[in-house]
Amino acid sequence: MALEQITAKISPFLKGLLSSGNDQHNNDPPESNKATSREDKKIDPSVLGIESMEAGDFPEKPPMVNGLTPRQMQQWKIVPVEAGPEDVKIAMANPLDLYLVELLEEIYQKRIQPVFASQEDILAVLYRWFEADSDMEAEDEEDGSAIEDGLWDDPEQLRDLATEAPVVRLVNHVINQALEVKASDIHFEPFRDNLKIRFRIDGVLHDVETVSKKLQPAITSRLKLMAKMNIAEMRLPQDGRIKVKDGKREIDIRVSSLPTIFGESIVLRLLNRDEVKLELDSLGIAPDILERFDRLIRRPYGMILVTGPTGSGKTTTLYSVMNRINSPDKKIVTVEDPVEYQLEGINQLQVKSGIGLTFASALRTILRQDPDVILIGEIRDRETAEIAVQSALTGHLVFSTLHTNDAASAITRLQEMGVESYLISSCLLAIMAQRLVRKICPHCKEEYDLPAEFVTEAASVLGVPEEHVPRTTWRGAGCPLCANTGYSGRTGIYELIEISEGISSLILNGENSSAISSRAQELGMRTLRQDGLSKVLQGITTIEEVMRVTN
Repeated sequence: MALEQITAKISPFLKGLLSSGNDQHNNDPPESNKATSREDKKIDPSVLGIESMEAGDFPEKPPMVNGLTPRQMQQWKIVPVEAGPEDVKIAMANPLDLYLVELLEEIYQKRIQPVFASQEDILAVLYRWFEADSDMEAEDEEDGSAIEDGLWDDPEQLRDLATEAPVVRLVNHVINQALEVKASDIHFEPFRDNLKIRFRIDGVLHDVETVSKKLQPAITSRLKLMAKMNIAEMRLPQDGRIKVKDGKREIDIRVSSLPTIFGESIVLRLLNRDEVKLELDSLGIAPDILERFDRLIRRPYGMILVTGPTGSGKTTTLYSVMNRINSPDKKIVTVEDPVEYQLEGINQLQVKSGIGLTFASALRTILRQDPDVILIGEIRDRETAEIAVQSALTGHLVFSTLHTNDAASAITRLQEMGVESYLISSCLLAIMAQRLVRKICPHCKEEYDLPAEFVTEAASVLGVPEEHVPRTTWRGAGCPLCANTGYSGRTGIYELIEISEGISSLILNGENSSAISSRAQELGMRTLRQDGLSKVLQGITTIEEVMRVTN
């Protein structure tokens, strides 16, 4: 029921009672809560058409909506239970408190849909959701000066603080929440007045929580202890690894710390082996590209490159290739930094630059191990590039990655590293560029009419008449299951250049990447944007998402 309808049914006397305390500040609990808390049981919200909630109706995890701290929810006896694009459903011990409803609308900048729940049920769910946070804040009140500036320089105090139960529960709660929403990364970012926690979900960062600055040393030290990093070293970047079990799932977590002016920024990369399907058929590669790529990866020698920015799925593609071609008659050796997933039947080597084990030095040793297939995590310098090219020319099948914007730019990148053009044209079999785009949420998928300008652009990019472009496609409306983003999961878009005779002659002549890309398109290559637009027309992703990653 709309707020105006509720207001019309309340007597003037009750209005005056419930709207008292208008002089309170946003951070203080409204006096009306105190004034009416004794009357909660006397008011029957169902008479006014207000929905009620029981203990079992609350969701298992808090909805992804910012605005209030657990302390404010506890004081005001409220808890958000569902967030939509235009409104927020909030369980309230006193849903008739018009002042509080108005205050919440100011905080959330959305329409508030109040529902009734008992004070006991609200406090119980708050304890269940934010147990660590509540315990931690209670400790802060008891000893507000527990964390002084000098603590940052005392490793023993940091170690003691990091092993206390509230800190352990808080960190575990954040990691569990990230796993629940299928986040790929957790960011702990220090600022002047607070520590911000953000999740990267489907490639996009979302603000999740803002924690008191006083908790920063404890949280940072806890994460570094779990990752077996040096908690006393705060001036240099560090890397570590955590292994955790979530039920039967085994989760690998890569940890990276970076010193900033307000403390150490820590990023956790969550690697869930159970959810990563290392199969080429599951990556979203179009059937015609997959058929050509599958033929290329079975060649006896040569070099195949996968390109794209960080986080575009290059490693997953190469691991899927290794799974596809792995067989008892092949010896496969990989050199990686770091080894992200352990592959059965494949020899994997971790680069350790601190002791001189670099990509180049490891490759020299690998060649004496009589491999058939070599996977190089990334070609970063001239020495590694030259050894990779020589390996491809001497009877090995070599796979590697480069950071370039498109497939044709990989050739220019190798030339800039100092590799001769005739060597590139002799050993290179193919280059595949890729990006990851978010998929439309299947639970809130809706059809809509394509803008006329998109129909024209799609026809131009795809090279087809406008009448062949559908006039409708799909998008996500936003629902609780996708955190109101309209997207759930990701898939790849790809472009594949085979080094044919026509492309090889351009490389030998020193042509730039634009000329190589144009020639490849004449020979049938689809660009990243063309592949993306075809997925838009298939209802897999949206126009905005393709433009975002291919611009």
